[in-house]
Amino acid sequence: MLRKLNTYIIDNKKKVIFFLISMSLSILIASSTARYGILGPAAVIAAAGLGTFLVSLFNNPRLAFWIYFGYCFILGFLVKSFLNIPVGLAMDAILLLTWCSILVNMNKFNWRNLRNEHVWLSVIWFAISFLQILNPSGASLTGWFNELRFTALSWLLIAPLVFLMFNKMADLNRFITFVLFFSCLATLYGMKQLYLGVSSGEQQWLNSGNDVTHILDGKLRVFSMYSDAGQFGASQAIIAVIALTLALGPFSFVKKVIFGLIALFLLYGMAISGTRGALFALASGIAYALFLSKNFKVLIVGIAFAMAGFGVLKYTTIGDEIFQIRRFRSALDPKDASLNVRLDNQKKLAYILKDLPFGAGLGMSGMNGITYNADKPIANIQPDSYWVKVWVMYGIVGVMIWMGFTCYIIGKCSGIVWKLQDPKLRVKAIALTSGTVGCFICSYGNEVMNAMPSSAIMFMSWSFVFIAPWLDNQSKQIKADGNSL
Repeated sequence: MLRKLNTYIIDNKKKVIFFLISMSLSILIASSTARYGILGPAAVIAAAGLGTFLVSLFNNPRLAFWIYFGYCFILGFLVKSFLNIPVGLAMDAILLLTWCSILVNMNKFNWRNLRNEHVWLSVIWFAISFLQILNPSGASLTGWFNELRFTALSWLLIAPLVFLMFNKMADLNRFITFVLFFSCLATLYGMKQLYLGVSSGEQQWLNSGNDVTHILDGKLRVFSMYSDAGQFGASQAIIAVIALTLALGPFSFVKKVIFGLIALFLLYGMAISGTRGALFALASGIAYALFLSKNFKVLIVGIAFAMAGFGVLKYTTIGDEIFQIRRFRSALDPKDASLNVRLDNQKKLAYILKDLPFGAGLGMSGMNGITYNADKPIANIQPDSYWVKVWVMYGIVGVMIWMGFTCYIIGKCSGIVWKLQDPKLRVKAIALTSGTVGCFICSYGNEVMNAMPSSAIMFMSWSFVFIAPWLDNQSKQIKADGNSL
């Protein structure tokens, strides 16, 4: 009888394990209910759910990353909904869990794929950023760490993921679909804020001083699920560039229409954000997409239309009764008060930084500067630009290195795009490269490429373009075998 039981257990191992776990949980819930009431079973169920979640993550690193990527889009919403909980650290924890899962399953990946310029540049930039802890300006260690997370660590941890886990055409398609879906969801939520009002947590966030920049002339600058209106508007413009580029690609008529409608919808999201810098992301992204496509006739026509549009904004008062158009028009006004404040701040920063070739250190500018280094004069001068922020933290030496790295990657992506043979893949690579160009350009006006989800999208986009030649070869092989993508 014992032999039969042993044989049954071996043959039905999964069923037996499931039965034992179920019985254990049932006993634990019953006993905890008797002692702690409703809190007991709730804690047990939560622990069981967390355990199942962790097991799934360690079995499938891909799942861990997609959860992280989705979290990047809703981070701003969570921060405003749970004002006293550091939900931002959970985002980093999920990314670290992704890497723990990769290391547990390390034999499944080809680590030689990491030998490329994108990964190496992210490593070098992290090393430079880490060494800023030695900066003699005396920045707070906490401020340094918080800034390091976004400025360098996220790039270091995200850049290799595509080369290890997402190096197939289906992964590229899934990434684009994911980005378009969440961006449309963000516009929908933005419309909810505009027409139905903000939540109690969001109202509390506005009341804490953010209403100064987000309620102008009695109109709400929509920020949706993101950290602020600047990030929301710029992100929608960047993704609109991607969607519009895809709409002009060699796809079916139905897909062209879908991409076109998504682009228009996201442009509406950009408009209701009242973010002036988004206009430059849109213009530069579209111009670069036309340049990469080598369609110079369309590029010339597009430039003519763009100049006409800018001319209408700058030299006429058409549409002034619409708040969003007034906001965009003010971006072209050299007498705009906000612009002059930025220029004055840059002059003050230049005076302080003239003897600091390596900058004032990480965490010495922007929100971290005000929060952790308020006793330092330079920390209380707003950079109002990610380019300027890098200059403040890393100095003239650091900002030149950062500019060189960014321009090299964009140039490398451009060279890759021009050599691709698969027309559909080429358009996708053009879309992603142009989106990152728009992100880089508009970061002069806002801290876009250093905040979620734009930074994660940018790093992933660069990696996908870097592996495009592999995908191109896969496409050729599939066609040679008589199949199609």
